Amino acid sequence: MRAGVLIAGVLLMVAAGCGGGPEPEGTQLTGYVAIDGSSTVFPISEAVAEEFRGVHPEVRVTVGVSGTGGGFKKFVRRETDISDASRPIKPVELEAARESGVEFVELPVAYDGIAVVVHKDNDWADRMTVNELTRLWRPEAQGKVVRWNHVRVGWPDRDLRLFGPGVDSGTYDYFTQAIVGEEGASRGDFTASEDDNVLVQGVASDLDTLGFFGFAYYEENRDRLRAVPIDDEDPTNGEGAILPSPDTVSNNTYQPLSRPVFIYVRADALDKPQVAAFVEFYLENATELTREVGYIPLPDSTYQLLLERVRQRVTGSLFGGEGSQVGVSVEELLRRAAPE
Repeated sequence: MRAGVLIAGVLLMVAAGCGGGPEPEGTQLTGYVAIDGSSTVFPISEAVAEEFRGVHPEVRVTVGVSGTGGGFKKFVRRETDISDASRPIKPVELEAARESGVEFVELPVAYDGIAVVVHKDNDWADRMTVNELTRLWRPEAQGKVVRWNHVRVGWPDRDLRLFGPGVDSGTYDYFTQAIVGEEGASRGDFTASEDDNVLVQGVASDLDTLGFFGFAYYEENRDRLRAVPIDDEDPTNGEGAILPSPDTVSNNTYQPLSRPVFIYVRADALDKPQVAAFVEFYLENATELTREVGYIPLPDSTYQLLLERVRQRVTGSLFGGEGSQVGVSVEELLRRAAPE
């Protein structure tokens, strides 16, 4: 990745110039921008923060990793200006924001695929169907589907160990919605972590493991892992099992494990010049920087629509506050919601 995960609990500095109102022309931006949330979105936000610091060195930008759910908890308590999220906001989170009086601008910033991965020397799991993933990950599989040949007859009679994001992760929420059919429903006997690097290490060090996490983390570690092609058995999405790639994610053939990822910006935080400048910088440079860290950028025209949402302070969720949704077109939602 462009930068390593920041150590949790980094000291926060209160800098001068954090008040609202426009920055006088010719003055140097100062202050603080606080970001937390998804480990999946972290590499994008950290790449943007690094470039932004080069332009505005007096602005302190920190990017934490509490998971999507953990990030939203901080966000509605006004502890952060921006929340990274690998799924849309959930109803319970939306209600918490309303109760706290927090309005937000929702901004999809890239596409990502969820890679299903095994050890690089695994030579039997050459493909999997969505139905096989469902049988493996549904709650009823706990204590029952515990060996490779329980997933498919003919696979080795060997222990099967599972790795996946923790329950505060938006990737976990999306994966369970897409594969099991209910957000948050899964077996519990797997090794979970909010840190995708921990999951990478777990799968890379054990031949009998299978895990899932964001495509960019697979791309960064493809010399240590192997992605399993997934067959959703729907011929309209392409024939046979399909590997995640920038092309298959952006053209929507890698289904049902392609999804947008987001940042959420507190509307009142945009009154701070350094936050407004950072968000515009994020969207203006997203095409280059998302690709640089292994994600798939949205179309340029979509980033222009998102800039208009920021400038006009268009608040609320394009996704109705319903959380993870499979197969939804961000571009179509934005076109429908574009201000007249």
